[in-house]
Amino acid sequence: MTAPNDQQQDLIDSKQGIHVVDAGAGTGKTFTVTRRYAEIVDQDDVEPEDVLLVTFTNNAATEMKDRIVAHCDYGMRELSDAPIQTFHSLCHDILMEHGFEAPTLLGIDDRITGSTRVLEDENVEKTQFREFIRRFSDDHPEYDDFFRAVEEPVELLGLINQLAAKGVFPTADSWYRNGERHLDGDFDAFRAIFDELNQPRNDGNKQSKLRSKLGGYGNDKCYLPDAPDEDEIRGGWGEKQVPDGVAQLVFDEQREDLKNFVHDVYHEYLEFALSRNYLNFSFLQLFAFVLLCDDHRLRDDVAFEYVMIDEFQDSSEIQFKLALLLGDTNNVCVVGDWKQSIYSFQYAAVENITKFESRLDRFVDELNEDHERVSWATRPIIDIELVENYRSTQDILDFSEHSLVTPAASTDDVDEAAVQDRIVSLSSNAAHENSRIEAIQHEDEHEAVLTKIQEIVGNDAYQVEEDDELRLPEYGDIAVLTRTRDFGRELLSVAEEYGLPMAYEGGIELFRSDPAKLLLAWLRILESDAERGWAVVLEEAGYTLDEVKHVLDTEAYPANMQTFKSELGTLETVGGVAQRVFSQYDYDGAYADVLLTTIQSVHSATTLTRGDLIRFIERGIEDGSTHEVHASAGVNSVTVQTIHAAKGLEHPIVVLANMNSHCFPPSGGNSNAITFDDPIGLRQRKLYADDHGYPHIHDNWRSDVLRKCLPRGYDEERRLLYVAMTRAESHLVFAAGENPNTFIEELPVDLEELEPDVQEADISETTQAHLQIAVPTPDGPVGHSPHTLMRDDVFEDVDDGRGTAFGTQTHEFAERYVLEGDIDPSNDDERHLKSLIDSLDGELRVEEDAYLPLTVDGEQVTISGIIDLVHIRPDSVEIIDFKTDLGRHAEGEYRKQLSVYYHVLNEWFSGREVTAEIFYTAQGVRVDIDPLSKPDLVALISQEQRSEASILE
Repeated sequence: MTAPNDQQQDLIDSKQGIHVVDAGAGTGKTFTVTRRYAEIVDQDDVEPEDVLLVTFTNNAATEMKDRIVAHCDYGMRELSDAPIQTFHSLCHDILMEHGFEAPTLLGIDDRITGSTRVLEDENVEKTQFREFIRRFSDDHPEYDDFFRAVEEPVELLGLINQLAAKGVFPTADSWYRNGERHLDGDFDAFRAIFDELNQPRNDGNKQSKLRSKLGGYGNDKCYLPDAPDEDEIRGGWGEKQVPDGVAQLVFDEQREDLKNFVHDVYHEYLEFALSRNYLNFSFLQLFAFVLLCDDHRLRDDVAFEYVMIDEFQDSSEIQFKLALLLGDTNNVCVVGDWKQSIYSFQYAAVENITKFESRLDRFVDELNEDHERVSWATRPIIDIELVENYRSTQDILDFSEHSLVTPAASTDDVDEAAVQDRIVSLSSNAAHENSRIEAIQHEDEHEAVLTKIQEIVGNDAYQVEEDDELRLPEYGDIAVLTRTRDFGRELLSVAEEYGLPMAYEGGIELFRSDPAKLLLAWLRILESDAERGWAVVLEEAGYTLDEVKHVLDTEAYPANMQTFKSELGTLETVGGVAQRVFSQYDYDGAYADVLLTTIQSVHSATTLTRGDLIRFIERGIEDGSTHEVHASAGVNSVTVQTIHAAKGLEHPIVVLANMNSHCFPPSGGNSNAITFDDPIGLRQRKLYADDHGYPHIHDNWRSDVLRKCLPRGYDEERRLLYVAMTRAESHLVFAAGENPNTFIEELPVDLEELEPDVQEADISETTQAHLQIAVPTPDGPVGHSPHTLMRDDVFEDVDDGRGTAFGTQTHEFAERYVLEGDIDPSNDDERHLKSLIDSLDGELRVEEDAYLPLTVDGEQVTISGIIDLVHIRPDSVEIIDFKTDLGRHAEGEYRKQLSVYYHVLNEWFSGREVTAEIFYTAQGVRVDIDPLSKPDLVALISQEQRSEASILE
């Protein structure tokens, strides 16, 4: 694409007023948005800081800056600080500059500082949240019945994030800006849904959809005795409608206690997060929104003359409202495609774009209830449609529209007329119309897919277009897309057996990977000789199940494994253990790097216990937390991705696999005990109650009926199908196993049986891609621990190390002795510690969190760690770090660690002399440390980041 088409040019030229742009798949959205931005900032009275351009990933923001530079008078240096960023990054910037007091607006006696971290890893936050819930439940026995009904308390974290995305926030004793109304729900809106579903069908001869859906009322449920029977809910025999009064009956419910419980968990978790000096992405937006609502002068100061939002179909309610608060004029442009809204699990609200006008009016009214925060006119609204597609053939574009009206299940009922009315058809500019759209099926689907791939490669019938010419397809032209990750992983394993080149891209469960499982196994062995650990290690070594059982029974572990265990036991750091394990099993260094980065992001302590690490990895396996994986660049291999990971990408040939029942759409739904949905509000699906003296967890009959009135989420599954289809440029193949799903049965394509016949690939002609794991760049400051700056090889050369477990025991003794006092030492190290602590006459603080924010290469970086002991006197402060080393071989590395702590405490106690020292517990010796300067630390971090980048390249 070299010059804009007519519709694109209309948008580029139209700079004033409200614009809603329907940008269909492959219509050059990024090209047009960046050209429009360049035109705006090239005006005489407009600077880059006057224009806010919001997108949804850091990579997209970087790409946009690159494109803008090519089309305006500004260079990358001038645009480096321009507000072209994600919502999270923007909110972080606002809070870092203006948000110190923001928590007080919600009645929280804490502050947001430059050292406040952003937790970008959900597994890390779950670990923190579990600790919070343990404390909260101990402090609030009045909520015991709620906790008895909540099987997994971490589900409450999802509820908190959902409410934050909705704009519902707690204050100390209430809800911010009448947010409680959302929790109560909207009966009138519910009644409208109820009445529509309850209309008899076939001119009154067939029962309503709602009565049909309630046919299983009470089945496999355990309701309390006061629950109405089926006839009261559905109506008697021969009735065609649910009784009219049921709507009010199921909606009305005493929920004060439930709201109080959610309020207190929510508010106290905000307090807990701030006390631990972190925010999650939801809380960044929450505090930025509150700050902009309450500080009218600040809102005027930070507002932008132009606001442009890309991928608006992926925005949440609070993001829509933030955009309104940040606009100084009505020069607001939102760009998106409702057909590609697939992120409701991240709280995206497709209604932001499908119901833009009504939401704009409602949100402006809400924001202006008590003060005029949005003063510009909300009309007229200019609609622009981008319809020329630069990706796919017309056959694929036309076929993809079927996905939006195809039932996802036998019980699914699509309002085809309403959907068709919203669809803006796309027009292809492909030079060749040669598409093949096919569907294959076999019970051994993995091998059938590989057979089809081999049939396609080099086949005239599947030629692909390149530079307006047709050529034979290669492996690298093909992408296999799946609804869920499991099938893709399995396909990759089968492909490896045949030597067929294939690379996985997207999110994988990092802690379920072989390297993580082996690390976990060896950690278990080191911690307690756990049989679970030995079983994994022996099986990996090729032992049969009977042989493994015999070894475990006799404890006759192989000598080489015993030697390796002893070697691991001498290593002082978790990093040393992990790297040695990966080296032993020939795993790529990128795995070690990302595993250690993830682990250290939750355990920033100077000493990491093996028990903590074991529990963390176990939770990662249990939760299935994902990390991004990318294939090596430049290889001719088939790409395997989930549909979510493929959004925004394109491939000449797409194989849409695993089109099977219960896989697409996935079976199951929201099983959480406490839920929030519009318009029914906050509800409790599970209730703990005493039934005739027998305490039990009961199902809530009201919630069951209410959920039958709500849509099942099939619309988003159809949009996922549409996204998958529109990734294809030339050819599209569907694949299913022995139980095809409703989609493939209803789409206008013949499903043909394909007998698998996979051939061993000639690997000399292709290159097998290796998996690499990339750590996503966080929207907030990059996090490091002091260990990031320290070289593990210094510790690994030591022959007489005493291991991490001994270090942990020693540190725990010191902490307990300071806090509890009456504890007897059990060895010389502990006796030396006791003498040291007894000699200190000032205030003592143990395990003190320390966070040092720095700017490295233009990026905010935070180094976090835990100081073993702080000794505070009226005129001086001592940092004392305990080391159990028998020698002083690592003093240079420890200097880096203590330098971080020095600069943190130097800011805390600016009027006192701050010193840092190491206390070697084996000898009872104190050694003063001369701290590095901040510029020296910045240089070290910069060097470390360049080193990490070179590993990942």
